[in-house]
Amino acid sequence: MVNQVEPKLIKPLFEALQKERFVTLSTVDFETGGPNVSAISWVYAKSEDTIYFAVDNRSRIVQNINQNSLVVMNVIANESTYSISGKASIKVEKLEEVPLKLALLELKINEVRDVMFYGSKITVEPQYDKTYDKAAADRLDKQVMDAMKKA
Repeated sequence: MVNQVEPKLIKPLFEALQKERFVTLSTVDFETGGPNVSAISWVYAKSEDTIYFAVDNRSRIVQNINQNSLVVMNVIANESTYSISGKASIKVEKLEEVPLKLALLELKINEVRDVMFYGSKITVEPQYDKTYDKAAADRLDKQVMDAMKKA
């Protein structure tokens, strides 16, 4: 069976990306020209063809995207693993209403590919705990997600 390839987010992926979740983001390293993979959690599907994500505006991710806009976001959802490729750009250099210096980046989707190996499915999605003050983490997460939704 051939893995599915779509030009935009399928409904279960769009719904999964309506809240903070663990994803990995691959960029082209601005110094080496090789791959650079980062784990991020502030992601939000603005539409079926656009994903917003927030990172520290001093992040290597920002430096890499400034040099080469091609990215791949890996998402585990809907009992599978998806590779979402496209071009990313800085939409806002510093999100307002957020106490940290976070940049808002926009991924314009070119392709969504189901990359799960044949004959298998994901039975447990990745989970994580914030290791700092729970109340502060919840407040910050809400501020960031609200700012992304307003953008």
